[in-house]
Amino acid sequence: MRLLVNFSIALALVVIVLGAYTRLTDAGLGCPDWPGCYGHLTVPTDTDKINQAQALFPDAPLEHHKAWNEMIHRYAAGMLGVFILVIAVTAVVRQRKRAETPVKSPLFLLALVIFQAALGMWTVTLNLQPLVVMGHLLGGFTTLSLLYLLRLRLKRIHLPMGDPKARSFSGLAMFALFIVVAQIALGGWVAANYAALACTELPICEGDWSANLDIAGAFSVPEAVTYQYGAHDYAERMTMHVAHRIGAILTLLVVGLLLVQGYKKAQSSVIRGSLNWVTVALTLQIALGISNVVMMLPLGVAVAHNLMGALLLLSLVGLNYKIARHA
Repeated sequence: MRLLVNFSIALALVVIVLGAYTRLTDAGLGCPDWPGCYGHLTVPTDTDKINQAQALFPDAPLEHHKAWNEMIHRYAAGMLGVFILVIAVTAVVRQRKRAETPVKSPLFLLALVIFQAALGMWTVTLNLQPLVVMGHLLGGFTTLSLLYLLRLRLKRIHLPMGDPKARSFSGLAMFALFIVVAQIALGGWVAANYAALACTELPICEGDWSANLDIAGAFSVPEAVTYQYGAHDYAERMTMHVAHRIGAILTLLVVGLLLVQGYKKAQSSVIRGSLNWVTVALTLQIALGISNVVMMLPLGVAVAHNLMGALLLLSLVGLNYKIARHA
């Protein structure tokens, strides 16, 4: 069971990286149908299949590199779904044998991954509608977090002496987790609306950005035939980006305060170890965010920024779990 969960966590991280790569290479509609690609289980390669594909989707010319990006992401996500199904079945079987195995979490994970598949389908059929794209991203991060929580529960961490002082910053730790989730959602909204390059200067944005804010427009979904490459005007995209920048500053302040309080009060080596992971993840995430701006969103850095966001989330999930168990 632990081996299955550990492998699923690694695979979930791969799926998140592949999803970011697919989005950043504008390959979200690399295959205009679902779950296959131009009516096939793989990307069409021979001349007859390519001609059939173009006849079926005359408004969506086949670009092999984008189609393969999309299909590899789907294959990995499908494999993750199979592993979560195996975890759920294993949990039910073990519970019937009276083994001490969590069963509600695996079953909820199975339901979530089925919903994730539906979101993946709607992402394509609704032509990258931003709410669906952001929901799909948040669903992926939620799946990863729940798998990690399941791993922690199976590990059954015990602390002989406990750490009663950890209770004093448990509320701040939970608030920091909420702030990071909100920041991930803002990042997903920026990415879904192609607003990552709307601001190219630090610390907030260039020019008289405050005079051009359009909050209502930035967080609405205009009607459009397709949302590929975005459907908002510059002021709306700039507002999205500014919100994400301000969110990054708030995240730095809140998580930074948590680290100060945690290192000052925590006595347990287990909790201090979790604080170390949060410190590393936060530092790297801020550095990657700044690099995205300075270097104009290089693909590798942008993908790493998504991955590090997931790892920062996991570090805070782990910290909150350990505080709850040992406070």
